[in-house]
Amino acid sequence: MSKELTKKRKTSRFNSSYAGIVWLLLLVLVFWGIFKILAPSNFGSGSKLLSYLQSSLIYAVGGCGLYFICVMGLWDFSIGANIVLSSVLACFFTEKFGYAGLILAPIVCGTLVGLLNGIVYIKLRIPSMIVTVGLALIYESLSVFATQGQEQILGITYRAFGSYPANLILALCAFFLAGILIHYTKIGTYTYAIGSNEFVAKNMGVNVDKYKALAFVLCGFFAGVMSILTISYGTSMTSASSMSSMSRNFTPLMGTFFGLAFRKYGKPIIAIVIGEFIISLIFNGFVAIGAPTTIQNVVTGAALLLIVMITTKPVKGAVVK
Repeated sequence: MSKELTKKRKTSRFNSSYAGIVWLLLLVLVFWGIFKILAPSNFGSGSKLLSYLQSSLIYAVGGCGLYFICVMGLWDFSIGANIVLSSVLACFFTEKFGYAGLILAPIVCGTLVGLLNGIVYIKLRIPSMIVTVGLALIYESLSVFATQGQEQILGITYRAFGSYPANLILALCAFFLAGILIHYTKIGTYTYAIGSNEFVAKNMGVNVDKYKALAFVLCGFFAGVMSILTISYGTSMTSASSMSSMSRNFTPLMGTFFGLAFRKYGKPIIAIVIGEFIISLIFNGFVAIGAPTTIQNVVTGAALLLIVMITTKPVKGAVVK
C-alpha cells in the first residue's frame, strides 16, 4: 500500500512539475497564432522564429541572473549599465587578446560590478533599488570615460557568439549553470529560504548578508555572459549617460517575472527562457502588423501583467522548490 502511495506522489509531482511548461508552450502557440493570422506574410516563418529565439536567448541569460536577486525580494537596476560597461570593455580587450578578451573581460567586469553592488547594499543597509540606481550612474560614467564617448565596434572576425550555433551553446551553458545552482546547491536552497522568510532563515543559521551579496555577484556574472551575446549580436556599443542604460533592464526583468510566476512548478529557468521567447514573439508581432511603438508598449505590458496574474494563482498539487 505504501509503495502505491509513494508511486502516486511521484507521479503527481512529475505532472505538476511539467504543467507549467505545458502552459508556457500553449501561450507560445496562442501568441504565434494570433500574429500569424494578423500578419501571415511578415510573421512567424521558420527563419523568423529562429531570429526571435536568437534575441530572446540574450535576454534570458540576463533574466537568469536577475532571478537570484528578485526571488529574495531585491532589485538590480544597474544591469543595463553593467551590460554597457562590460560590452565596451569586451570590444577593447578583444582587440588585444582576441576571443579570450571577448569572453573574460565582460565576465570579470560583470562579476566585479555585481560584487560591488552586493558590498554597497550590505554595508549601507538601504534599499537595493536605491543602491543599484545610484551605482548605475557611476557605471555609466565609467563607460563614457573608457570610450571617450566613441562608439565601440566588435571586430568582424570575433562575432561568432552573435549567431548559431555558438550563441546557443553559450546560452545553454549559462542556463545549465543557473539550474544547477538553484536546484542542487546551498545557494539555491538558502536563496529560497531568505526569499520565503528572511527572519526565519537567519534564526536557522543562514548567513543572510553573505547570500544576498552572492546573489548580486551571480547576477553580475550572468550580466557579463549576456554582454558577450549582446555585443556579438549587435556588433557595436555606445557608452551610456543620464540613465539611458535603464531601458536595458526591463526585457530581462520580464523574463525573470515568468520565472517567479512559474516557480511553483519547480522549473524557473525553463520558464524564463520560454517567457523571453513569448516576449520576443509579442514585440516582433507588433512590428509585423505595423503597430505604433506606444501601442506595442501598452499591449505588451498589459499582456505581461495578465500572464503573471493568471500564473501566480494557487495551483492544487503544485510543487514549490
